[in-house]
Amino acid sequence: MLRPSSVARVRAELGALEASAERAGAALACVYASSEEFEAAELDARCAAMWLPFRIDGMRVVLVATALAGAAALGAIGALAAISL
Repeated sequence: MLRPSSVARVRAELGALEASAERAGAALACVYASSEEFEAAELDARCAAMWLPFRIDGMRVVLVATALAGAAALGAIGALAAISL
């Protein structure tokens, strides 16, 4: 059988556990004010993820510009060779 001091200690621990659970629930609460706000954020995230593969970074621009410049240079050399024949 539990002694009165044990019962008080168990009640105190139970109260602390309940308070901790309430704080955890508040910490995990939804950051959106409404379901419409959540759905709008979800659509924005999906659209951003859809366009991510098509994002052009600086290195790709440099590589494409270098390839185009090389092709133009080869074309010019070929044209000069054809003219000199």
